[in-house]
Amino acid sequence: MERVVLDKSRCGWWKLAVFYELYPKSFQDTTGSGTGDLRGILSHLDYLETLGVDAIWLCPICASPQVDNGYDISDFCAIEPSFGTMADMDELIAESKKRGIGILIDLTLNHCSDQHRWFRAAKSSRENPYHDYFLWRDGTPDCPPSGMRSVFGGSAWTYVPEIGQWYFHQFAPEQPDMNWENPKLRQELYDVMKFWVKKGVAGFRLDVIDQIAKEPDKDITINGPRLHEYLRGISENVLTDEGLVTVGEAWGADTERAKRYSAPDGSELSMVFQFEHIGLDQEPGKDKWDMIPLELPRLKECLRRWQQELYGCGWNSLFFNNHDLPRIVSRWGNDKEYRVESAKMLATMLYGLQGTPYIYQGEELGMTNIRLPLEQYQDLEIHNMYKERTERGDSPESVMQSIWARGRDNARTPMQWTAGENAGFTTGTPWLPVNENHTVINAAAALADPDSIFYYYKKLIALRKELPVFRDGRFTLLCPEDEQLFAYTRDTETEHLLVVCNFSGREASFDFPAEYRGAECLVSNYKEPSVQTIRPYEAWMLIKKEC
Repeated sequence: MERVVLDKSRCGWWKLAVFYELYPKSFQDTTGSGTGDLRGILSHLDYLETLGVDAIWLCPICASPQVDNGYDISDFCAIEPSFGTMADMDELIAESKKRGIGILIDLTLNHCSDQHRWFRAAKSSRENPYHDYFLWRDGTPDCPPSGMRSVFGGSAWTYVPEIGQWYFHQFAPEQPDMNWENPKLRQELYDVMKFWVKKGVAGFRLDVIDQIAKEPDKDITINGPRLHEYLRGISENVLTDEGLVTVGEAWGADTERAKRYSAPDGSELSMVFQFEHIGLDQEPGKDKWDMIPLELPRLKECLRRWQQELYGCGWNSLFFNNHDLPRIVSRWGNDKEYRVESAKMLATMLYGLQGTPYIYQGEELGMTNIRLPLEQYQDLEIHNMYKERTERGDSPESVMQSIWARGRDNARTPMQWTAGENAGFTTGTPWLPVNENHTVINAAAALADPDSIFYYYKKLIALRKELPVFRDGRFTLLCPEDEQLFAYTRDTETEHLLVVCNFSGREASFDFPAEYRGAECLVSNYKEPSVQTIRPYEAWMLIKKEC
C-alpha cells in the first residue's frame, strides 16, 4: 500500500495516526560512546518512514544528570550533551517533517532535576523567589513531615539542613516535585512548551501529568482538586495551534476522568495514556513485582469498557509496551516457539481497537525480555526494589524472577539492528547489554523477510488510514467469558470489521458469525486463516462492506 501522509496542521490528525516511541539512549550510537544519540535517530528516519509511522514520541532529550535516564531534567530548553546539540535537534525536526513524521517532546512538568537552576536557588534560602517553585515543609532531620513513600523506594521527603526544611519528591530525591500552585512556575513551564512549539515539534507527551496537582499534606499525589484547572491552563496558554497533539501519562485515570482529559473540545489533552489493562497481571493491592497469571476475560472486560465508555466523548492511547514496561511478547505472548505468531496476534488485537496506537522501539521486530545478573542492570528502580525486598527477607532468587519479568531495563536494551557485534547499535561498549538473541531478531533480517513482524505492522498501519471503521466503528465484544479467544467487531453503517485472536498455545473453537461469510481477509498471521478451529496464537481481521 502507498503510504498516506497526514496533514498535521489539522485538528484530530492523530486519530488516524500511529506513533513510535523512541528511547534515544538505546536507539543508535554514532560516536562509539555506547549511548544512543540524535544523529543515530537521523540515520534511521528512512526505516521509520518505511514502517509508516506518523510521529515519534521522543523520550527525554533535554539536559539531565541521567539519574532517571533523562526524566530528571536540569534544563528544559537545552539538549543533553551526550545526545548531541540543539543543531542536531533542529535537523531531526526538519528531516522528520520532510518524511511526514512529527516529533513529540517528552516533558516532565511534575518535577525536575535537583541540578536545575530553579532548585539550586530554591534550596539556598527560604526567602529566595524560587523557593516556592517546590514543595517544602518544616521539620527536624529525624522526623519527615509524613510517612509517604517514593515510587522508587524510601521516603518521599528529603531534608536540606542548610534551611531546616524537607522537600517532596514522588520519585528519586534528585527529582524534586514542582509547586503548581505558584502561578510564576506555571508561566515558566508554559514558556518552556512555547519554546519547543516554536522549534516546530508536533506536540508533547506529558510525563505523570495527573500528579501536578498533588497535595502531600493530604496524601494526595494523583488527581488533585486543581488538576483539570491546570490542564486547561496548558491548553489555553500553549496549545493555540489546533494541530498540536498532547498525550498525558495518567496512571490514576479511569474512564470518567479520561473523558475530561481527552474531551473532543480540546480543552485539556488530545488523548490519555491509562494503564488499567497493564495492571491486570499484578496481585491486587500489591506492587508490579507481585505477579499473577493474566485472566483473559478480565482483559477483555477492561478493554471493552474503555472502548465503549470513551466512544464519541474521549480518545485513548493503544499500547502494550513502553520504556517502563517489559516486552509484551515475553509477557502475554510466547517468546519462544510462537514468538512471531504471538507478536503478530497481539498487534492484531490492539490495532483493531479505537484509539491511537503506539509502537515501542523493537516491538515491530518482536524484541524480547532479557535476563541479566543484578550488577548489569542500570535502572534505579530495580536496585532499590532488590535492596528493599531482600532486606525484608525475600529470597534473592524470587526477587530476580520478578526483575526478569517486570524490570524496566527489559525495554531499554539496545535496538537490534543487525546480527553483528552489539547488534549494530554501537562500535563501543553499550551502556546496557545487548540481548543475545539479536543474531536472530534484528531489523536487517526483518526487512529482508516479507513475512516478518515488521511488514505485518506496516500493513496494519496502512489499513488504519485506509478504512474509516478503525477510527469510527462501534465496538462489540464477542464470547466475553472465553479463556482463549479475544474476538470483537467494529461497525459503521457501511463497514463491518471482525477481529479474532487466540491468546493461547492451544487450538480454540470459534462460532463463526454467518454474516461474515464471503468477507475479505485484511490480515492473518498464518498463511490462510482458519475460521472455525483457531490455531495457537492465530489472529485475523475480516472486513465486510456495504454499498
